[in-house]
Amino acid sequence: MGGAVSAGEDNDDLIDNLKEAQYIRTERVEQAFRAIDRGDYYLEGYRDNAYKDLAWKHGNIHLSAPCIYSEVMEALKLQPGLSFLNLGSGTGYLSTMVGLILGPFGINHGIELHSDVVEYAKEKLESFIKNSDSFDKFEFCEPAFVVGNCLEIASDSHQYDRIYCGAGVQKDHENYMKILLKVGGILVMPIEDQLTQILRTGQNTWESKNILAVSFAPLVQPNRNDNSKRDTVGLPPCAVRNLQDLARIYIRRTLRNFINDEMQAKGIPQKPPPKRKRRRCHRRRINTYVFMGNQLIPQPLDSEEDERMEEDNKDDDDKDHNEALKPEEPPRNLLREKIMSLPLPESLKAYLTYYREK
Repeated sequence: MGGAVSAGEDNDDLIDNLKEAQYIRTERVEQAFRAIDRGDYYLEGYRDNAYKDLAWKHGNIHLSAPCIYSEVMEALKLQPGLSFLNLGSGTGYLSTMVGLILGPFGINHGIELHSDVVEYAKEKLESFIKNSDSFDKFEFCEPAFVVGNCLEIASDSHQYDRIYCGAGVQKDHENYMKILLKVGGILVMPIEDQLTQILRTGQNTWESKNILAVSFAPLVQPNRNDNSKRDTVGLPPCAVRNLQDLARIYIRRTLRNFINDEMQAKGIPQKPPPKRKRRRCHRRRINTYVFMGNQLIPQPLDSEEDERMEEDNKDDDDKDHNEALKPEEPPRNLLREKIMSLPLPESLKAYLTYYREK
């Protein structure tokens, strides 16, 4: 499923195309997509396909097409502080983007059938927290993943404000999914080849809306051949943050606000990171054709304008080549710089930076 938008050269290029095609429609969703590089969730050797609007699967690892994730993120209508459950959380790509919107006081849970995929998701999450330039620009709700079949969730599990299911849901499981949703909550899932948004309006009332025609693999059914009692899947607890963690959140927030106020006072605009330039396409010179005897002979149509265009294109190519040879300066992490300048023990500075090295 996918292919609705043009392929991009990098993550920003892909997001530009999704915006142009109206799959990404809100600034909040756009910021989350730009902050998480889709290519980071691909295995080495497959990254060339990361910025195409196509699904990708390798073994148990699977990523839906970018246009699908865009529609899901928009349909969920995410807000800071909400609780989110990802049924079939996979690589954690979607859950990580959701965490950037939920903020530190949200709840972000995922359940995934395959244990190797959960380990992969945890590795990618750790890499994002430790290495991504985007991490310090957001207040993050870290996802928690568990292994299990989402059709075997314990009956006494808590309900959620927002739920997404990343596999095709049969009609007889629709009500099972709805019960996991709080009143006023939104559930997005594929039912009968339609990505569907369901709003719970009351204890026993729902409103449904079809979003997009899709094709998803169906949910894996629990193994019913075993007569022994099946273990239900326990979702992660909705734990209250401890005082130490709360202190870190508010210290970082205060420093970030101080930096923003300082930049505004100095009249320094907060610039987004520079985008990679698109590959330049040159218009070919059109030839004329003349008959000489029985042969059609191409004749170049030379003009002063053509010569100027060739010279300009050559100059532009030389300029682009020279710019590409210049080493890119890494963007400054002002929050980290501010933390490291504080008169605090090194161990506390490390905690405030989430033990990041850059």
